[in-house]
Amino acid sequence: METTKLAKDPLIHIVRKDSIKTGRLIGIKAIAIIIAFIVSSILLAAFEGCDPLTFIACLFSGSFGTMSKFMVMLKDMAILLGLGLALLPAFKMKFWNIGADGEALIGALAAYICLYFMRDKVPDILLVFICLFAAVISGIIFAVIPAIFKAFWNTNETLFTLMMNYVAIQCVAIFINAFSTGGSNTLPVIYNGSLYMIYENLSIILIIALLTIGIAVYIKHTKHGFELSLVGESVNTAKYVGINVKKVIIRTLILSGAICGLIGFLLTNGLNHVVNTNSLGGKGFTAIIVVWLANFNPCFMILTTFMIVFLQKGSNELLMIMGITNDSLISIITSIFFFLIIGCTFFSKYIIVFRRNEEGIIDNKCLAFLERIVKPVDKFFQRLYVVITGFFKKIFNKLKNKVKKEENENDASIN
Repeated sequence: METTKLAKDPLIHIVRKDSIKTGRLIGIKAIAIIIAFIVSSILLAAFEGCDPLTFIACLFSGSFGTMSKFMVMLKDMAILLGLGLALLPAFKMKFWNIGADGEALIGALAAYICLYFMRDKVPDILLVFICLFAAVISGIIFAVIPAIFKAFWNTNETLFTLMMNYVAIQCVAIFINAFSTGGSNTLPVIYNGSLYMIYENLSIILIIALLTIGIAVYIKHTKHGFELSLVGESVNTAKYVGINVKKVIIRTLILSGAICGLIGFLLTNGLNHVVNTNSLGGKGFTAIIVVWLANFNPCFMILTTFMIVFLQKGSNELLMIMGITNDSLISIITSIFFFLIIGCTFFSKYIIVFRRNEEGIIDNKCLAFLERIVKPVDKFFQRLYVVITGFFKKIFNKLKNKVKKEENENDASIN
């Protein structure tokens, strides 16, 4: 009987570790970034002859080289963070909405249509609110359709929201074919007096900053936030305590779609003033990485958004300065950072357990060989973590002791 049971057991299963401290998790991610930088530097040196110092200089000059570059970085951060905030409530509820691109794109199209047909017929301030209303409603519609099907018929929300992206792209393509001139694949650029002046400045960044605070409060300190978190943890538990799960799903996706519509409005009326099928450029999918790397924490999402945009801008700068023609190498370098950070985060939270026999020995030769490889690597990273954290602790303690010493000397001199 025991032999039969062992045969049915999986060769590998994943077990969640005990809760990990936030400081340790940040430290693990910092180590992953350092390792990714080392690996990327080796690749650049091997294939392009780029030394690590040039790599660092390009990374920082791409985002902080000039005030113009800095502002562009902040605006790109704001758009990406806004999309991440739109996905966050749905992800907390374990509704895997990957349709942020489509929801924002259809919002951008709705705002553009209003701007296109009404820019000389109504006052500018009124037109702002009309465009905003149209964008938000359009985003809500595209988000609520999959939510209704999920709530009532338990359809697969991942596939449904993915397909809605293509619906939005085709809607934009139809409008382009109808109204663009000269065979262009982009609608005409529209600048409208006060609209241009209102949104082509820090107001976009301010809007997203306020939105970040609002979502953080909504998730952690409101009844609705508690309900969607409970639905994400266990649908049966939520039903048992009297929560209307269908209502929570639809309500949460209304919020998600509204935020995506807002992002579309900001793109059309604030940044690009135009719409095409690639207006989002896959930012909705990148926002998924933002949410996951931040562990569903709105505040940490600011840091992960900065890291992603910082890498993108630095990579573009590297292409221009070094004259690198191999775009694939830059994509590989960016992927290395993502892969190592996500991988280290995963192994900090979970442990892989191999099936063992009655003597406690792995009963599969391939897995036994794999364990012999994994164990030294795991020990290496644990020691590396201890060394790096110990180094920073020593620096922190020295600074702390220095400050205390200066305070004591000042107190003594006063007395």
